[in-house]
Amino acid sequence: MGPHYARRLFPGTIKTTALRNAEGINMRTITLEEHFTTPAFRAGAGRHREEHAKKVGGRLAKIFEQLAEVGEGRIADMDAAGIDMQVLSLTSPGCEQLEAAEAIALAREANDFLSAAIKRYPTRFAGLAVMPTAAPEKAAAELEHRVREHGFVGAVIHGHNRGRYFDDKFFWPIFESAEALGAPIYLHPTLPPQAVIDASFSGFAQPVTDALAGSGWGWHIETAVHILRLILGGVFDRFPKLQFVIGHLGEGLPFMIQRFEERLPPSLTKLQKPVSAYLRENVNYTIAGFNFPQAFLDLLLEIGVDRIMFSADHPYNSMRAARAFLDQIPVSGADRARIAHGNAEKLFKL
Repeated sequence: MGPHYARRLFPGTIKTTALRNAEGINMRTITLEEHFTTPAFRAGAGRHREEHAKKVGGRLAKIFEQLAEVGEGRIADMDAAGIDMQVLSLTSPGCEQLEAAEAIALAREANDFLSAAIKRYPTRFAGLAVMPTAAPEKAAAELEHRVREHGFVGAVIHGHNRGRYFDDKFFWPIFESAEALGAPIYLHPTLPPQAVIDASFSGFAQPVTDALAGSGWGWHIETAVHILRLILGGVFDRFPKLQFVIGHLGEGLPFMIQRFEERLPPSLTKLQKPVSAYLRENVNYTIAGFNFPQAFLDLLLEIGVDRIMFSADHPYNSMRAARAFLDQIPVSGADRARIAHGNAEKLFKL
């Protein structure tokens, strides 16, 4: 299925409008990888990123203004783009690169901030709890508190914890809590450990290294490796009902599923099932700014429509562009509704 065929399936705005009219699409839309920041985060863990954005200016500086807007301005932008609900999560790098005491304080502040926003706009916002993952027992307790007492619908983890991956049994109290609560965990990208950046992404001009190690390549592959580590480390054999969510049309994993079948069989891994089974039964996938027809079709063919969910990755990507992409993907009206809202409602109990 080459690019010319994909272009025939994604014919452009004129036919897209006709398709919406023909299907009578006036459906609910829920986006799942949508970010915010808080005063404490801006002064602490997120300070360097925001200072860099202000120096660069332009679109990057605007992003950090939008991250801080969790009120009428954001609601107006959602209305203009045709987005009914955002499931909000603290922006990267979250709490994962902090010492335990700092992470505990930041998680409490961020979750209190988010809880207040949800109370103000209960039909427009839902929340994923950030956790002090450096202290797993406290992280598990924080997740339970936010789900049971504040109505949060899941959790977010921003990649490895200072170079330590979550297949390490040290972190498994978090998974035990999430499984018991029925709370999905969104695994958001982060930069690879510095040693990996130095070995694999250095030797170029600094802006090139930053882009290659970050959103241009590295953090997507980092997230894919993390999911594979969770699978190969036996997390889903130990917690079979646990559900993870990843963005960006699967961080490259769907493209590799048949290779995993060949090279990582249960006879080698000693897992209960093939790697592909966990990718189809314990992992869910969002679009999250990857409005790419060919990649979407690969995800659809390898995983199936019931685990694909809509997302815009606001404010790093355009809500309007995300909605336009949703309106033209080559699926039936019923499947479009599953992607737009149905699958998220089922998974997150929205």
